[in-house]
Amino acid sequence: MSTAPDILDPETLAPEERYFNRELSWLSFNERVLAEANRASYPLLERLRFLSISGSNLDEFMMIRVAGLAGQVRSGVAEMSLDARTPGQQLAAISEKVRELGQLQQRTLDELRPLLSAQGIHIKGGDPIDPKAEDWLRQYFLDHIMPVITPQAIDPAHPFPFVANLGIGALFNLTRREDGSQLVEMVLIPSALPRFVRVPQSVLGEDATYVAIERLVVRFADLLFPGFEITGDGVFRVLRDSDIEIEEEAEDLVRYFRSAIQRRRRGQVIMLEIDENFDAEAEELLRDKLELEQAFITKTIGMLGIVGLEEVVKEDRPDLKFTPYSPRYPERVMEHDGDVFSAIHEKDIVIHHPYESFEVVVDFLRQAAVDPNVVSIKQALYRAGQQSPVINALCEAAENGKSVTAVVELKARFDEEQNLKWAGELERAGVQVIYGFIDWKTHAKISMVVRQEDGGYRTYCHFGTGNYHPVTTKIYTDLSYFTADPALGRDASKLFNFITGYVEPQKMERLAISPLDLLETLIEDIEEEIELARAGKPGTIWWKMNQITEKRVIDKLYEASQAGVQVVLICRGICCLRPGVPGLSDNITVKSIIGRFLEHSRIYAFGKGEPLPSDKAKVYISSADVMDRNLYRRVEALVPIVNATVHDQVLEQVLLANLLDTEQSWLLDGETGDYERVETGDGVEDGGFNCHQYFMTNPSLSGRGGALKDDRVPNLTLRKGAV
Repeated sequence: MSTAPDILDPETLAPEERYFNRELSWLSFNERVLAEANRASYPLLERLRFLSISGSNLDEFMMIRVAGLAGQVRSGVAEMSLDARTPGQQLAAISEKVRELGQLQQRTLDELRPLLSAQGIHIKGGDPIDPKAEDWLRQYFLDHIMPVITPQAIDPAHPFPFVANLGIGALFNLTRREDGSQLVEMVLIPSALPRFVRVPQSVLGEDATYVAIERLVVRFADLLFPGFEITGDGVFRVLRDSDIEIEEEAEDLVRYFRSAIQRRRRGQVIMLEIDENFDAEAEELLRDKLELEQAFITKTIGMLGIVGLEEVVKEDRPDLKFTPYSPRYPERVMEHDGDVFSAIHEKDIVIHHPYESFEVVVDFLRQAAVDPNVVSIKQALYRAGQQSPVINALCEAAENGKSVTAVVELKARFDEEQNLKWAGELERAGVQVIYGFIDWKTHAKISMVVRQEDGGYRTYCHFGTGNYHPVTTKIYTDLSYFTADPALGRDASKLFNFITGYVEPQKMERLAISPLDLLETLIEDIEEEIELARAGKPGTIWWKMNQITEKRVIDKLYEASQAGVQVVLICRGICCLRPGVPGLSDNITVKSIIGRFLEHSRIYAFGKGEPLPSDKAKVYISSADVMDRNLYRRVEALVPIVNATVHDQVLEQVLLANLLDTEQSWLLDGETGDYERVETGDGVEDGGFNCHQYFMTNPSLSGRGGALKDDRVPNLTLRKGAV
């Protein structure tokens, strides 16, 4: 352990030398997602899925982040980014990267299409189709599409039609054969129609042929416009500003959000995608009518709206997908005959999703709903999904006479409408529904059950790093921590009182919460490592999170590195910190893991004067990333792990396995901002290690029962040079 010979004063460096730009870092993350679509070792439909995900990610980025910057430019806001760029400068840099990413997406699709065709899955655009399929598609168009779509003339007598967010349409230049008169027509594709039409097996046998709906409209436009010659056509797609800003004077939050959701569909156009060969006159018309001030205009050779490929991914071809994985139900809970409360009462337990079943979380609430000894349930809900067993359990509990309180976060982006629906259903069942703060989002993942036991009351808590969402828990790697620790129970009660009654908690025993003291807790722990390193003791920090953008924390980590603290950050997405810069961050390493599952858990570990991993380490799990929004504008929880078995699992199994991973890992170059994939062999003996595969094949430390011996869980060892 050594301090860099020439220490740089961060204050003497220009901002762009100290920090990476947040938006460009996010685009780099999405490039890594897209890179998974090019992994030859992945099944073909899984590669197509990653391509679709990169499209979905980019859409949201444009509708939220880019829309926000464009709004700042329109309003004359000159707020500088962390790396000292104006909104206009950021938009210029983003524009170039978005175009590059779009071109890379199209090249990836071009590479996948022939590979899929060789497996009997054909994705067609305007290219020739088997005559039998052509005949079937023509009839399908007549029977199922023509009755739904509505051609609209574009002229002074007809107002320009409204194009909804994510809307796809086609423009046609027409010449009437009878008199040579000119006409422009627009056809908008209703969202109720499928994005792709699949030719049935009865037509082409075993092969599956998919044609994008907008291409069918262009292909059979002659059926729409009899008596006209089509002299030009083009397909386009529109993205609009989709953020919802909360007005402080909003008197009724529910009514405000219902109105805001409607307004979002009509937000400012932020991006227009058009065909590369889009008719020039039609393009000029769109530019004029859509009022494309500060909007991106991209021309695409290929498919618009890459996200739509998710429909093709659903093709029933298990041979072209990952082998299905069935999550384990923790053996220790089963040893208690499925009684979750009995298992927690015996010892704290961590459930590691998606490797261990989300059903444990659901059973925790289901059992509470019917247990005569349970007197109250409190639950924070950020995202719950469309089919939510959690909502059903809370409703059942209220109907059974329990005191049930649900904090429903209306500001969960793109889930606002679903959460309004759940709030209404909960209220009808007798649940007390609270909407939390106007200015802050309640992002903490916490559930609390009070049970009558032994002449008194015992509080059981669930703290999570991810949402109570039955779909994402099969994809996201998250931790569910169950405990009956009285101190954590008392803290949880104060946290709920803070959310529901604005009663700021005093003298918390274990928890740190934002926006009150979570940031200060992390800063104090970093400072302790700095002091230990300066005293000649080992200073070590291991963190796992999704993003790191907060300036104060980044600067403190630079200070730690300069003091000789060894810092390893597993940061999946945005990273504004520059690692490995001589004199500034020599002792900081940043890696990103992208693979079959989405890394989502947040873990913060500090060595406390011992090399990590260590039984003496201070370990937290959290719902919070190291971002301004999480630390200043959200209610989050930072939960210390003191139970020995859970401590070992979180630090020496979950976190260490992520550090050791080589097969899904990328390392960040602090000078260039580029990520380089770690290239290794396939076996442990030659350095290769896949953390997802490890967790899929090994039981967790805290969830195993007495029937599973220690040797069922291979010990992980921190190899020299591994991080």
